Amino acid sequence: MNNSRAAEREEMVNQQILARGIKDPLVLQAMRTVPRHLFVPAPYSREAYQDYPLPIGDGQTISQPYIVAVMTELLSPARGDRILEIGAGSGYQAAVLAACGATVISIERIPAVAELAKKNLANAGVRNVQVLCLDGTMGYPEMAPYDGILITAGAPRIPEVLLDELADGGRLVAPVGDRNIQVLVRVTRNRDEYHTERHGAVRFVPLIGMYGWND
Repeated sequence: MNNSRAAEREEMVNQQILARGIKDPLVLQAMRTVPRHLFVPAPYSREAYQDYPLPIGDGQTISQPYIVAVMTELLSPARGDRILEIGAGSGYQAAVLAACGATVISIERIPAVAELAKKNLANAGVRNVQVLCLDGTMGYPEMAPYDGILITAGAPRIPEVLLDELADGGRLVAPVGDRNIQVLVRVTRNRDEYHTERHGAVRFVPLIGMYGWND
């Protein structure tokens, strides 16, 4: 990956992520490695390493670095894991997962945003991410089961089809709530049982789709 602006990434990790309790070494290294400025629109490039979300077009945003780190640590990706991401956005979250050693299938419902993610990932030299333009709330059984599933938009509930696509021992991380504010939830599968943990309030754009919100 492009290592320019490495000093800004190091400062981002030290001040925004390490200082707020993120400890997973894979996550920290991924955040130091992925060139976030390649995943934000050019007018916002100077703000790429600030700790707030930025618009990417079509009503979508790139999440603030700290939230990306939190969700990645909760998902706990390991090298060789297969991860399903619902909501590709700019491609940055998928790039962070890929930098942790995972293979990522990223689903994006908006064609222009899916193309943006593909372009950004290619520019950053990310190879182990496949972006597909589909309704992610319906899952992607072709590559199931998944070691991890990450939903990057606010869901009214977790779609059952996604729980079915989790591998035994797999984790699903999602913001769940109403259209304006959600709670970050992690679900861990143990055979046919699911253990749910709640991890604080967040705010994401709504998850649109068959098993999400209406457009």
